[in-house]
Amino acid sequence: MRVHQWAAALAASAPLLASAQSVTLYGVVDTGVEWVNNVGAAKNSLVRLPNLTATVPSRWGMRGTEALGGDLKAAFVLESGFAPDSGVANQGGRLFGRQAWVGLSGNWGQVSVGRQYTMLFWSNLEADMLGPNIYGSSSLDSYLPNARADNAIAYKGTFGGFTVGATYSFGRDTVNAGPSPSGTNCAGENPADARACREWSALLKYDAKAWGVAVSYDSQRGGPGAFGGLVRSSMKDDRLSINGYGVIGAAKIGAGVIRRDNDGSPTPRSDLWFGGVSYAVTPQFSVDGEIFCLRYHNSDNKAWLYAARGTYAFSKRTSAYLTAGYINNYGNLAVSVSGGATGSNPAPGGNQLGTMVGVKHIF
Repeated sequence: MRVHQWAAALAASAPLLASAQSVTLYGVVDTGVEWVNNVGAAKNSLVRLPNLTATVPSRWGMRGTEALGGDLKAAFVLESGFAPDSGVANQGGRLFGRQAWVGLSGNWGQVSVGRQYTMLFWSNLEADMLGPNIYGSSSLDSYLPNARADNAIAYKGTFGGFTVGATYSFGRDTVNAGPSPSGTNCAGENPADARACREWSALLKYDAKAWGVAVSYDSQRGGPGAFGGLVRSSMKDDRLSINGYGVIGAAKIGAGVIRRDNDGSPTPRSDLWFGGVSYAVTPQFSVDGEIFCLRYHNSDNKAWLYAARGTYAFSKRTSAYLTAGYINNYGNLAVSVSGGATGSNPAPGGNQLGTMVGVKHIF
């Protein structure tokens, strides 16, 4: 082949080289056996395989990027949550209920469109030591591990140590699966009511080498038929989160508070305080502990939750764990210690103990 023919062939292949694509299949299967006492007025005990969460919710997904030239990239994520006890789809039966978005990114950040996490999720990711563990913040506020919005546009960018982000949804939750945080029946996109079922969130975060702080705001509008009492578009459910974390040797500590103003509740204003620590005893064995206090203003209703977990890693992908939680309810509160499945609440003002042993495998 002559020189000019080689040059022509190289020029023709340049778009293909610039648009090299990478796609990854990934997932987590995490389940075990849970025991919970003091269920209902009869104070029965319950043994089950939870279907919502263990140390983390089970899921599988695909994510990919494509180089478009310069620093510009296309990206997508399709992520499906499932219940390992029965194999059914979580998030109200959605095929890709955890995430389903596509976007563009560069040194200016990323813009994405679809079903995706709000900034409240990213705000609490580092400071909440137990995260979506079956005993933890999700027991006291089930929206926290389900902080996602349908029909959303999102921006997030990191510049030095600072991360800024925002989301805006035209209809935050199209699925009827409730009353449940997996599908709150608030589809929005209503030409007769532009405010119905809108959602927005914002994030400002700073991460240094061994510490970080974050503040975020998440606001959900109601609409006709929406769950959680938000039956009008004039009603809102807002959360302000302020938190921080620090790393000291093999230990990581975190603490924060989430102020909630919920028009759908008879006691609208509440504070959820939390503080915890994670410690790597050995490279294979780690322990985590956290304390939570949920307090409703102008009410006797409050709850204290104490949770701990020990995890042994057989490999980078497979680990076994033992976790436990204990909750004290006051006033008329009847919050279950367990966020793993419905149907395990104690009697109003009751206390409850839960334990679980399980296995997590990452692929």
